[in-house]
Amino acid sequence: MSNIAIAYNQWAEQYDTNINKTRDLEAVALRETLSSVAFENCLEIGCGTGKNSECLITKAKHVTAVDFSEEMLAKAKAKITAENISFIQADITQTWTFTDKQFDLITFSLVLEHIENLAHIFNECNKHLKNNGLVYIGELHPMKQYAGSKARFETETGTSVVDCYTHHISEFINTAKQKGLYLHDLAEYFDEDNNAMPRILRLMFRKV
Repeated sequence: MSNIAIAYNQWAEQYDTNINKTRDLEAVALRETLSSVAFENCLEIGCGTGKNSECLITKAKHVTAVDFSEEMLAKAKAKITAENISFIQADITQTWTFTDKQFDLITFSLVLEHIENLAHIFNECNKHLKNNGLVYIGELHPMKQYAGSKARFETETGTSVVDCYTHHISEFINTAKQKGLYLHDLAEYFDEDNNAMPRILRLMFRKV
C-alpha cells in the first residue's frame, strides 16, 4: 500500500469534521461549475468520504465513485445509500480496468496533486470519455504549493503530511492537449479573508 493510501486511511476518521479550507472551497467550486452542466454518467475519481458524491448523484443518472482508500470509501458508503451510485476501490495510476463504461463527465477533486504522471491520467480519461465529454479538475492551486502548502492533518503523534507533486497550470493544459483533451474553462477560487493568493485551481477540459 502506498504512503498516500495509508495517510488517507488514517485521515478518514476526521476528514469530514476537521477544519479544512481547501476541502470546503473545492466543494464550492465543483457545485458552482457543474450547476449548469448536464450529464448522465459520471466517473468520480477521488470520491473520498463522499463530499462531492452527494451533489453528483442529484444530477447524474449514475455515478461511479472511485477511491484508493478503503477507509475513505467506508465512510462514503455509510453516508450514501442511493441506488444510482457504485463505489469502487482502485489505483488510478494503473490501467483503468475497474470500468468498461464511457462517461460524459469525469471529475477529480483534490486528487492530481498526489499523482506524478499526468499523461497517464489524461490518456485514461480520453479512453473512458465520450466524444464532447468533460473533465472537471479541482486542485490546490500551484501558487499555494509554491508557498509550501500541502495536504496535511493532525494525529496523536503530530502533523501528517501527505506526499504531493506540484503541477504547473501549463502542465495541466499542455499534457491534457497531448491526450486529446482541450481546455474548456478555467477559474481560480480565493479565501474570503485573503484575496492575495488563490486557494483552488479549477479546470474544465473537453474531448473533441
